[in-house]
Amino acid sequence: NLSLALSQEKKTVGLLDADIYGPNIPQMMGISKSLEKSPSGKMQPLVSHDIRLISIGFVVGTSDAIIYRGPLVGKMIKRFLDDAEWGELDYLVIDLPPGTGDASLTLAQSTALTGVVIVTTPQQVALADVRKSINMFQRLRVPILGIVENMSYYVDPQSQSRSYIFGQGGGHALSDELDLPFLGEIPLDPAVCAGGDAGKPIFLSHPESALAEVFRQISHNLTDRISQLARMDKSDITISS
Repeated sequence: NLSLALSQEKKTVGLLDADIYGPNIPQMMGISKSLEKSPSGKMQPLVSHDIRLISIGFVVGTSDAIIYRGPLVGKMIKRFLDDAEWGELDYLVIDLPPGTGDASLTLAQSTALTGVVIVTTPQQVALADVRKSINMFQRLRVPILGIVENMSYYVDPQSQSRSYIFGQGGGHALSDELDLPFLGEIPLDPAVCAGGDAGKPIFLSHPESALAEVFRQISHNLTDRISQLARMDKSDITISS
């Protein structure tokens, strides 16, 4: 949904599924084709909803287990980055698995990342794990673009009242504690699950919904943050004679 929101800002967007052990992007984006080679011999990303996609899910069967040791995970991700015909992109969104494993480490050490978006849920157990991820990226000098809180609350369809099933305000509190931007909160909504299962993301199936507006606002906040960091980088440049 975030990739789609970026795309609707008239940007060219690629989406790399770096969750090697659990590649769900093909189903969530409604595409089940296999990767083919471009005329140059590189992998040709598939396209769905104007998003250029690469996932190991386009290589193996939907029920096949991915039995890779850590180094192979890193090699596969580097291959998807270096040996794919991505073309000119404004944004390449990389979907990482949770934690501080080989996928995150490979990217942080081998790729010039603009930054990472940290996704958490409100409860303390999740926040404890997220702190470790933030610490890892900071130690590897990867900018933290901000924090998104997922499953923040449930809205009762009848009364419109909110229920904070997993606790309240954890993402906000973490962003304040670590002085990081808070990019937005995503409610717990069955429509997101249904859209992912059907390959019809909520941002496209219900573009005028309040939920689509949530992703639109997170996209705006994210692009503003990226622009802010770019201006800071330029201001650090000094010319001496």
